Amino acid sequence: MTTIPRTWASGEVPTGTDFNTEVRDQFNSIFAAWTPYTPVWTGQTTNPVLNNGTISGRYLKVGRTCHIQIELLMGSTTTYGSGGWVLSLPFAASATGNRIGLAHAFQSARVQGQLVVAPSASTGLLFFPATTSVSFLSLATATAPVTWAAGGRIYVSMTYETAT
Repeated sequence: MTTIPRTWASGEVPTGTDFNTEVRDQFNSIFAAWTPYTPVWTGQTTNPVLNNGTISGRYLKVGRTCHIQIELLMGSTTTYGSGGWVLSLPFAASATGNRIGLAHAFQSARVQGQLVVAPSASTGLLFFPATTSVSFLSLATATAPVTWAAGGRIYVSMTYETAT
């Protein structure tokens, strides 16, 4: 994880340890492997239950910039809850501006959508076209953009500014 670089005093002589901490370790964080996390999938009215489905996420955070990827795979005993679907982020978003990430649904059709994150939010709302025959976006639900079943997948990719 990156840290804020220190302020140096005039005439100060940095040591090898200083360079490792202030330069090497900062660069290493940029090139580090992504960190896994488990997103939480909820519904605005009733929560879905993953059961034998899977959800995984990973992120790379450099300073206050966070890149995320999420994969949700529906299982044969997954239940879909009610209301719009929400996915958690690894870090809360900054207090300024909205963020929009890409989402891709695959069940009986492939449908492009968005993950929308409000200022200071620690979750994002999934939006897809209400059906595969319209282009306006609605919250993703048990029946939008498709009627979900085992094998259905949602992929999300996003970059956003974190609060810290």
